[in-house]
Amino acid sequence: MAEHSIVVAADHAGLALKTQLIAHLETRGWTVVDLGTHNGESVDYPDYGHALAKAIAEGRAPFGLVVCGSGIGISIAANRHPSVRCALCSEPLSAQLARQHNDANVLALGGRLIGEAMATTILDAFLDTPFEGGRHQRRLINLVAFHKRHRADRQRKKEKALCLPP
Repeated sequence: MAEHSIVVAADHAGLALKTQLIAHLETRGWTVVDLGTHNGESVDYPDYGHALAKAIAEGRAPFGLVVCGSGIGISIAANRHPSVRCALCSEPLSAQLARQHNDANVLALGGRLIGEAMATTILDAFLDTPFEGGRHQRRLINLVAFHKRHRADRQRKKEKALCLPP
């Protein structure tokens, strides 16, 4: 995995902004893995959020960018995966804080809500800000532990349900 690589994905409503941001990323020297969509036909944002999360989990890139009409749906889809900490941002300070305090590794943007100039500023703030660590690291560890406990509880409930007589 290259240090300056990023996986990007968008639905039809985010396609135009995704395309503009890919061009910007490439001028900054980033290696871009584009998971689509590649045309304006209507598609389902969860498919692209899940595909990006899978690529992050597989180590194809340390960062991701997802775009849909509002950014909300695709960020929810991406955040369903334990390897993703996706932040929906509409201005640069939130993007900076998402990286600095939460070690967010995926940025979500609303293609119908913000223009190219603002999106570029937000993306740059996100990618240029390192994780601060310190007290924030403790909180991330807590999030991971919660996820593991929740997954184990769900598995126990599933196994218990399979063992119950009809």
